[in-house]
Amino acid sequence: MGVRGLQGFVGSTCPHICTVVNIPELARQHRNKYPECTPTIVVDAMCCLRYWYTPESWVCGGQWREYFSALRDFVTAFTSAGIKLVFFFDGMVEPGKRDEWVKRRLKNNREISKIFHHIKSKRDQPGRNMFFIPSGLAIFTRFALKTLGQETFCSLREADYEVASYGLQHNCLGILGEDTDYLIYDTCPYFSIGDLCLESLETIMLCREKLCESLSLHVADLPLLACLLGNDITPEGMFESFRYKCLSSYASVKENIGKKGNIILAVSDYISKVLHLHQGEKKIEEMLPLGTNKLLFYKGVTSYLLPGQKSPWLIQKPKGMTDKQVVSLNPASKQEVPMCIDSECKQEVHVCANPESTQEVPMCMDPESNQEASMSTDPESKQEVPMCTDPESKQEVFIYAFPEFKQKLPSETDSEFDLEALMYTQSEIKQEDAMDMEPEVKQVTMISNSEILKVARMQHVHSESYLVYNIMSSGEIECSNTLEDELDQALPSQAFIYRPVRQRVYSLLLGDWKDGASIGPVVKEWFVYPGNSLKHPDLVRPLQMTVEGGTPSLEVLWLSQEPEAQAQRLDTLLACFNLSSSREELQAVESPLRALCCLLIYLFVQVDTLSLEDLHAFIAQALCLQGKSASQLMNLQLDYINSRAVQLGSLLVRGLTTLVLVNSACGFPWTTSELMPWNVFDGKLFHQKYLQSEKGYAEEVLLEQNRSWLTKFHNLKAVVCKACSKENRRIVGRTHWSSHHTGRLGREGSSSHRTGSTYGHSGQGQPWRDQGPGSRQYEHDQWRRY
Repeated sequence: MGVRGLQGFVGSTCPHICTVVNIPELARQHRNKYPECTPTIVVDAMCCLRYWYTPESWVCGGQWREYFSALRDFVTAFTSAGIKLVFFFDGMVEPGKRDEWVKRRLKNNREISKIFHHIKSKRDQPGRNMFFIPSGLAIFTRFALKTLGQETFCSLREADYEVASYGLQHNCLGILGEDTDYLIYDTCPYFSIGDLCLESLETIMLCREKLCESLSLHVADLPLLACLLGNDITPEGMFESFRYKCLSSYASVKENIGKKGNIILAVSDYISKVLHLHQGEKKIEEMLPLGTNKLLFYKGVTSYLLPGQKSPWLIQKPKGMTDKQVVSLNPASKQEVPMCIDSECKQEVHVCANPESTQEVPMCMDPESNQEASMSTDPESKQEVPMCTDPESKQEVFIYAFPEFKQKLPSETDSEFDLEALMYTQSEIKQEDAMDMEPEVKQVTMISNSEILKVARMQHVHSESYLVYNIMSSGEIECSNTLEDELDQALPSQAFIYRPVRQRVYSLLLGDWKDGASIGPVVKEWFVYPGNSLKHPDLVRPLQMTVEGGTPSLEVLWLSQEPEAQAQRLDTLLACFNLSSSREELQAVESPLRALCCLLIYLFVQVDTLSLEDLHAFIAQALCLQGKSASQLMNLQLDYINSRAVQLGSLLVRGLTTLVLVNSACGFPWTTSELMPWNVFDGKLFHQKYLQSEKGYAEEVLLEQNRSWLTKFHNLKAVVCKACSKENRRIVGRTHWSSHHTGRLGREGSSSHRTGSTYGHSGQGQPWRDQGPGSRQYEHDQWRRY
């Protein structure tokens, strides 16, 4: 979100800091200055999602082939101009920013309620002013970009810090994003994604030096200004009275820029005229009303300091703080910052299940080609380099979020190693650790096997897995908003439907956790669903699963090269979905439909309000999708929008993200491309088939009179119905429904309870809507349908 009020201030009061630039021309100048370097732009992908998603339809679950095509056009525009792109995604929510995360999720809930009100009253999609990005967009964008051969990283802390750090250390051409924090960081130039014209590659460059000139500040003062105005770490209300005191004494109030603009000018004036006057003589807490917010304030300032940087405002030790809490101004280890990226390097880095082997983790496929893409920093490279470390190297690098060991890196590494080496240097950790402001650095991880954790961390950083490292390192995960109608009592929330799968994954990943207690670990789930106030996480315990021959160890699943290991991986994946009895039928289904088939079986067993018409729509759209291009899907027209179909589309996509989690946790028994929505799902196409099926259209009409698809349709339907019948679930049409179809999920022998609440009783199955939010514990219990 950035600094409060700064975006509007820049546009209205300091427009001169915004300059229209031509990126190819800047790249030409960069090449002339650094002829051995490839001009590189580091992209804050999370800021760009809503700009990348250009398809007109967005409520139906996502136009994934259209979106993939738009991403390809974006990448091609830059690579054709000789510009390299490096993408960063948020990998976790920092504890200090959880409150801000919750606030945004609750705001999104209100927006989603308005969206469903519009759909049910108007029977069409709301305008772009109510746009809400499709579920799973960030997750699947990572894999789409890797399929397109792009360097893609998942952060180990807030992504904007890693973006700014990478841009500075690699002498990047600029940062592409939409976050005023990039005006505060002392890093490379900041380009606006919102003002980018893809055809000409022209955009707005925001200059922090010109901003400082307008405010009579130094660049080193900007972190202080950001904290006084309010950002994601220091709440806006923390210094509210201080800001108004500055405003009341400010003599140059301007009538035409509004109250917020004058506050920024007033606070800047106070820094330049009052604080600068006593800088170095008085301690900062003697000049500012920090009070009990002292540590939070210092954390806010240091959050903008990139490796090797220091703040002139943190020189003296504040009262009440120990020597160990003082920010070190002379870091013990100074790092070398490479001035360029070697564009001619021919080393290819493969992310392997075993970091000492050359076996590649299966990657995604371009939906319009049959070629599987390997993960490589340089698609033209020929030399394979295993993802391992050099034990002879003398450079020690502190591994963030895992203090029990230090990883040694080679002194000369590729740019990906440079990223990890430079992101978390000892100098940076010492600053933050000294201030006691990054408790996650000191945390005890959820597992004790350091080698397995290193593999999980590596796959996380390189965007190969989803949530696995978060579960194993901190035991805390989150899932943002989904298009779910809080007034619809018939369909459960995806958070509950897929929870048993996640619980089995927890059992798999945290199985070596021992403390002598009779109970296992607790995973904190911050999942958004109707009725959840998000005041506390849901406390969820692992759920034991049954794998024929016993549950394999993570060493076997992730590192083994033995032929039987692949079969064990698949057995474990199916056990996570409780579908071991359907292994033979699923194996007979061709790719990429077997993963979808697995998901449909699980959904129809779990939710008894899913009907035969729903099954027909899901299967028909998947088959018809195989023969359609992005342009054909774009031209597809719908008669109207159905709110239930909107929920079902989002429910299936969330199921695909769950499959990505399970597949990566089990060592990739299926290729990642099988799980990508552009290969198995299209929102508008599903909606069309849903409306047709609801009206009772014949199967031939659903399948567009294609006889070959009709045979596959019946085969897939038979697989799903047979598997469901094994679980005593008979899928029938809506005309055969009886009054007991409530759509609720129950649990047998539930011991769920809500702390400080009288919700529910132990031993009774709880209706899914009545489980309530808050700090509840979910034990080793079986979930079943009513």
